Amino acid sequence: MATDYDAPRKNDDESESIEALKERVPDKTSAVIDEDPDNPGSFELQGADLSDLDLDVVVLPPQADEFTCVSCFLVKHRSQLDHETKLGPICMECAA
Repeated sequence: MATDYDAPRKNDDESESIEALKERVPDKTSAVIDEDPDNPGSFELQGADLSDLDLDVVVLPPQADEFTCVSCFLVKHRSQLDHETKLGPICMECAA
């Protein structure tokens, strides 16, 4: 018998109310703080919005023993170089 995958699926769980489903989902407005008693300065906010946080990141220039694979665009060590194409170097993982 052929199965119609576009037909809506029905099961016994549809009888559960919206209120019961909402009770199972944790409230995003109440942030729980996990504090480490050994290190009082470190804590993690679950579900906190950190989009306005600026991070200081040190970006190193390309090193002499590194290359960027033109297939996966990852920076790899020269020992991972498989071959060079006219477009650029290919790593061993992408060549496999």
